[in-house]
Amino acid sequence: MRTIFVINPVAGNGNAMKKWLKFKETIEFPFELAVSRYSGHATELVSELQHSPDPVLVIGFGGDGTLREVIAGAAGALQVIVGSIAAGSGNDFSRGFHSFEDAEEIAAFVKNPVSSRKDLGEFIDDRPYYFVSSTGIGFDAEISVKVNRSRVKQWLNKIGMGKLVYLVYVIITLLRFRLFRLTVEQDGETVHYDKVWFATVCNQPYFGGGMKISPHSVPDDGILELTVVNRLSRLKLLLVFGTVFSGKHLRFKEVHQLKNSRFSLTADQPVFRHVDGDGAGRTPENRSTSYSVSARDWHSVNKR
Repeated sequence: MRTIFVINPVAGNGNAMKKWLKFKETIEFPFELAVSRYSGHATELVSELQHSPDPVLVIGFGGDGTLREVIAGAAGALQVIVGSIAAGSGNDFSRGFHSFEDAEEIAAFVKNPVSSRKDLGEFIDDRPYYFVSSTGIGFDAEISVKVNRSRVKQWLNKIGMGKLVYLVYVIITLLRFRLFRLTVEQDGETVHYDKVWFATVCNQPYFGGGMKISPHSVPDDGILELTVVNRLSRLKLLLVFGTVFSGKHLRFKEVHQLKNSRFSLTADQPVFRHVDGDGAGRTPENRSTSYSVSARDWHSVNKR
């Protein structure tokens, strides 16, 4: 079995490459290396394996965005199995799917590969967007986008205090965020939510660096879970966020969860959007966007 590592050198605020340089010294089996140089490059690299006649293990060495790109390239390929080494900031992928701990574990897998198919989520807005763990609109997406754009984050990373910028933007966004109205359509039924903070479509339980936003999500059941949070005061929103790590937020009457293979979402204003924690523009105003399980699945290394 060919083993290919796909490295994103800037993942984890640049720590992925440092981790790789140490990790590669422990590898005692043949491998190939591909380095992602720009957004979307990992998808291009892995797409070249679509018609491989032999089994290939592709290991994404990076964060959630890296694995999303790798899986988008591997989706639909019969001979490609995707594994990972967690080397990002949030690493929600490694919480919901198997992540290798060391090179010895990879070597054992190559000798006895066991994999299973997984769902891939998608929506289309001018072009296709794919998500492995989650996609969302609103408050959390705005924080992610602004943090990733922040020059302050780059400076704080240099002194080992990069996570402080998230707290700063949570407070800023909490004070300034403009609530929106959301229309959800599924199976011919329509539900309206007003004063919405955020809506998240999930394929597995985790988002936002370990928050268990959708505790009952299963990544291979052909179903997505939609979580909508609305009609909360700013203070109570912080309380809800404090319970998301345990999954107890579903007890709040302001937290709604729906299950289906397809949802159509319409926001009454443009709001920030993310895919697996990376910015994905803004929602179109008063125009429906369909979120669904893609017809193209992928194969994951099995948890052991």
